[in-house]
Amino acid sequence: MQEEKKVVYVNGYLALVVLVVLILISAYLGLTGLAFEQPVKLVLGIILFLVSFLFLNSMTIVGPNQAKAILFFGKYLGTIKENGLFVTVPLSQKSEISLRVRNFNSSVLKVNDFDGNPVEISAVVVFKVVDTSKALFGVDNYLDFIEIQSETAIRHIASEYPYDTFEDEDITLRGNTAEVSEKLAIELQERLAVAGVQIIETRLNHLAYATEIASAMLQRQQAKAILSARQTIVQGAVSMTQMALEQIEEGQEINFTDDRKIQLINNLLVSIITDKGTQPVINTGELKDR
Repeated sequence: MQEEKKVVYVNGYLALVVLVVLILISAYLGLTGLAFEQPVKLVLGIILFLVSFLFLNSMTIVGPNQAKAILFFGKYLGTIKENGLFVTVPLSQKSEISLRVRNFNSSVLKVNDFDGNPVEISAVVVFKVVDTSKALFGVDNYLDFIEIQSETAIRHIASEYPYDTFEDEDITLRGNTAEVSEKLAIELQERLAVAGVQIIETRLNHLAYATEIASAMLQRQQAKAILSARQTIVQGAVSMTQMALEQIEEGQEINFTDDRKIQLINNLLVSIITDKGTQPVINTGELKDR
């Protein structure tokens, strides 16, 4: 793969002054040789004028954050990245390319996530050209190449992770957008290195279940949320009940029978787990026959 290199060029303002002087000299020699029938001066004036005109034609203007790739009869000579007026190799072709930071907003893509659920996803890719040789000559059209490779990478990354899950250690598209965007940027950089493009940032800007399953997946999310909350409540209730029994027995030096423990545990669990208010029942003791 051809790498970018620097072409030979000189300051255009200084060269412009020199070329104007050379053109004046060539005009003087041509007119003098023609008037006094001195063919040597006439030929010298013509040659000097042609050389000055060729170099004058090779002048080029490079704007801020722009570059000019110089080709001489199909051969890549190098790139001018400085901004200003310059004179370079005569009879060369100059291809302009922008070095500005640009955005690419992908279309909304329908992809199956890791669990096989269809989701809609799109991303914004921030990039800039850092190697003009690869961007112009490494691929056919680097802007089209960026678009196609970006959508391909988005599809691949979306299929690597589930849309959502209730396991804290799992990486999901919805819950870990920063990590997913970072993975997307790394994969895009690997894909677009051949085009001389640097990825600055990627961000997901649209993420949702596909319309045909959105309602069903919402119910599924609600059911999972309720189940997860119930599991947390039960775990907390068991822990609180165990702690209460230990504190009562240790602090008051009370030893419960197995039946009394079961009854106490049942009452505590019911009062903690239930989502409705409980009515206390006061136990005044057992009646004995006399």
